[in-house]
Amino acid sequence: MRGILWLASYPKSGNTWFRAFVANLRHGDHGPVDINSLPTPIATSRRVFDAVAGVESTELTAEEIARFRPRVYRRLAEDSAETVFIKIHDAYTLLPDGEPLIPTDATAGAIYILRNPLDVAISFSQNYSKPVDRAIVTMAPREVVFQDDFPALQLDQRLLSWSQHVLSWIDQQAFPVHVVRYEDMQERPLETFTAAARFCGLPCDPDHVRRALDYSSFEVLQKQEIEFGFKERLEGAASFFRQGKAGAWREVLSPSQIARIIGDHGTVMERFGYLPL
Repeated sequence: MRGILWLASYPKSGNTWFRAFVANLRHGDHGPVDINSLPTPIATSRRVFDAVAGVESTELTAEEIARFRPRVYRRLAEDSAETVFIKIHDAYTLLPDGEPLIPTDATAGAIYILRNPLDVAISFSQNYSKPVDRAIVTMAPREVVFQDDFPALQLDQRLLSWSQHVLSWIDQQAFPVHVVRYEDMQERPLETFTAAARFCGLPCDPDHVRRALDYSSFEVLQKQEIEFGFKERLEGAASFFRQGKAGAWREVLSPSQIARIIGDHGTVMERFGYLPL
């Protein structure tokens, strides 16, 4: 498989866990891959952008950077003889001239990692050190939001609401998308990760998948973060790998918060099995 295979998700949906699985699946039987050396770059990396574009992103306007981004991704695809895996939190959107931010001619496909928005709100709140109500507002229907987790290291991310983000990737028709629910990653790991590995053109026999799952288990990732830190943890967040528990919303969210999230995202939640509760 040639071209870019996007590992796409709304923030705090399990993307890093999946990236660790892919890294360990490709690494083989050599022990767990260091979480601070995951080979999958993020689409908004300034370092990658600057190196490929040949110009410092800090010298460009936001509009100029956006116009450059599809060209950067094409070059990354052209320069690799194998599949290029790239993490992305941007929604699938069009630029002002109508060109997709994600160049379809350089794309092999995408894995879309989906998580119950009731749990996303909690994880989003804790990761960004914001009240849950603020996270709920951030996830609500709105125009494009530009988010920069690490301004010195990353370009702005073009987010929509949680529902708009999901549908922007899953309902586009330009390239194939394989949907992976976070809850299935936890409840049926062998089946879920095997299907995803097969879609990605990676080894998908039980032995390879089980070993990669062991090396990328939540316990292993959490232990690495405790011992060595994790460069993707935001300042102020207690940890990146917090609990990873599906259904934690039942113990944390108030009835009014649950109602607000369902009011904002109920249609998409029902479509993917998150409703009825």
